[in-house]
Amino acid sequence: MLNYNDLKKGVIFVLEGEPYEVLEYAFLRMQQRKPVTKTKIKNLISGKIVERNFHQNESFGEAEIEKEPAKYIYLNRGEYWFSDPKNPAKRFALSEELVGIKGQFMKPNSEVLMVKFGEKIIGVDVPIKVELKVTSTPPGERGNTAQGGTKSATVETGAVVQVPLFVNEGDVVRINSELGTYVERVEKAK
Repeated sequence: MLNYNDLKKGVIFVLEGEPYEVLEYAFLRMQQRKPVTKTKIKNLISGKIVERNFHQNESFGEAEIEKEPAKYIYLNRGEYWFSDPKNPAKRFALSEELVGIKGQFMKPNSEVLMVKFGEKIIGVDVPIKVELKVTSTPPGERGNTAQGGTKSATVETGAVVQVPLFVNEGDVVRINSELGTYVERVEKAK
């Protein structure tokens, strides 16, 4: 069992039957009052983020989160299809809402991790940094640096990200899959 002092950043615990992850943590002790832990927590099933205070008389169960490998196959009509890496015939689908923004950065036949709470799949872990080829982007215009010198680029998965003006079609770029942002150019187009 976890108590209110154990709710540090990154800890996953069970509250009202659902898994939550602590995003922010602060310990408060005011004069002549009982100590309080102030947190910002994320529901791992719904994705909802809430701020909540916990008192010293509260305790929680530690969430048993498992991660199993899976192979991403394709997207069809709002469903992401995956297979078991050991048994490709065993296939299953997850909704776009469950996969979230990370789904835009998954290449077909890439390895991902299924995040499970009990027997229920509650999310997909994609590598934080992924390398994708730029399929289309307008040429960079000289002198267009008032907005910080960025332009839109479509990558091979169909996602659109903001990239610097020097990135061209055919370049391979590294993208942060959690934020959906450009990190760096990995390979220049030949």
